[in-house]
Order: sequence, then C-alpha cells, then structure tokens
Amino acid sequence: MRGEGARRFRRAPGAPAVVAQGWSAARRRPWFFGTCPWTVCRSWSPSREWRMAARRALRAVLVDLNGTLHIEDAAVPGAQEALKRLRGTSVMVRFVTNTTKESKRDLLERLKKLEFDISEDEIFTSLTAARNLVEQKQVRPLLLVDDRALPDFKGIQTSDPNAVVIGLAPEHFHYQTLNQAFRLLLDGAPLIAIHKARYYKRKDGLALGPGPFVTALEYATDTKATVVGKPEKTFFLEALRGTGCEPEEAVMIGDDCRDDVGGAQDVGMLGILVKTGKYRAADEEKVSPPPYLTCESFPHAVDHILQHLL
Repeated sequence: MRGEGARRFRRAPGAPAVVAQGWSAARRRPWFFGTCPWTVCRSWSPSREWRMAARRALRAVLVDLNGTLHIEDAAVPGAQEALKRLRGTSVMVRFVTNTTKESKRDLLERLKKLEFDISEDEIFTSLTAARNLVEQKQVRPLLLVDDRALPDFKGIQTSDPNAVVIGLAPEHFHYQTLNQAFRLLLDGAPLIAIHKARYYKRKDGLALGPGPFVTALEYATDTKATVVGKPEKTFFLEALRGTGCEPEEAVMIGDDCRDDVGGAQDVGMLGILVKTGKYRAADEEKVSPPPYLTCESFPHAVDHILQHLL
C-alpha cells in the first residue's frame, strides 16, 4: 500500500486531482491512491464521488469542542487561527458539544481564555437539550451531573424526584447515589441520558464517560434511556435549526468517530474526523459509511474545507 491510509481501486470517471496514478505490476492495470498533504485522507471512491456530486453548496460547519478545538485547558495548536480563516468565508459556524462537566457560561469563559472568538448563542450543548426535554416532560429530575453544570438547570424543580437525568458526574458516581437512581427507575421514573459516550480525553489520558453508567442502570432496571446528546439525530437537527441549513449543506468536525462523525453522517451531513482528543488508531473503520475525511487536526480540516468544499 502506498502512503498512509491509501487503498487501491480503479479510477472512477472524473476523479479529482488529489488522486494520483501508479501501475500495478501484478494486475497490469492502473491503480490509484490518495495523496492528501495531511496524513490520512480517505481515498476517493466512486460511492464518495457520487455522494459529493449530489450534495448542495456548503453553508454551515458544526465543530465539536473538547478534543477538537481544545483539550481541557489547552488549545489544539493552530486552532484559533484556523477558526478565524473559517469565519472569513461565507459559511456559518456553530459549536456542538456533549460536555456535561460545566455550564454553558463556564464553557464560554474557558474558550475565551484560550482566545477563541466564540459567542454564547453559537454553542449548542447536550445540557440544553436535556433541560428542554425535562421541561417538555414536566418532571422533577434527580440530577446526576457535575456541580458545575447545575446552573444550566436553574429553575428546574428537583425535590421529590420522579425522573433521573445522568451526565458525566465522577463525584456522584458512587453506590449510594446510583442506588437511589436505580430505585427511582424501578418505580417507573424515566431515565434521561445527556449522552452515552464511552470515554473522553483528559490531560492525564482517557477516562470513563457516562455511557457505562447509563448502560449499568439500563441493565439493572430493564429500562431504555432517552438519549438527548450526540449522536442522536434530533441533536444535530436542533443544532442546525437556527442556521436555516439542511444537513446536506453542512459538515461536522469532531474527534469522536461514533458520536461526532457517525451521528452527523446519519442525518446527511459530511463528517470529518480529527486525530486529536479521544481519537485512537483505526477509529475511522468503526463507522459505516466511513468518515468523509480523516485528518490530523482541526486546522487541517479547515484547510480541506477551504480548498475543496467552497
């Protein structure tokens, strides 16, 4: 195989210039492989070409936060400048995150300290989606979320709970609290999962996400959680609602192959997987269809958008 991530195939009619030609001595016919200037860019295939030909002009880019623009309190190198370049185009930019560790206001302050030019109304979080569902169901939740996320539930009645809302809450994932949630669910309370991520990236390495704990409660109570964050289709559609764009006019950039890329592509968006944050080798093979593009980082994703999608 020539080049990282390259794979051999016959050239499709009208294949783009990023496809290079060689010769297979064994097969005595031409073969082609991707020559993307950034590490892995999936080779152009007929199915991908047809999919691109049917798409509308790009109007919106959704961007994941932790793992894509930053990792906790450190920005991904070059991410601020890449965001400025993306904003210099005609596309709308929105930021979508499953984070439940902090309120939207605290998250915005963190991003500003990292010198990202982002406004609060550009951020759509799974906490927002969870609050909307709680209000819609008119329930009183037991909130298994980090204390820093509680401001996003201000005004929600939580005494005498009759529902369980669970996010990433390491300080609350102990037997007594989980057993309280277990008993509520046995009595018929609904289980609302802010998201079911298996793990996430911290400065000291990968760490368990809320997904394993949600699954444990589902298993113990024979209950199915209502999930509101990525990769749920409603999450992506709600994030796009304020832009006036259709999924076929949007791209999602993220570090999670399932929640970011898989979820976005399930609703008709293109998905770009970056190799920062929680990315692990061969993640791009875990979703079908595979990511439209896999590249080193957010700046490389922006380079591709500017050169090939606009």
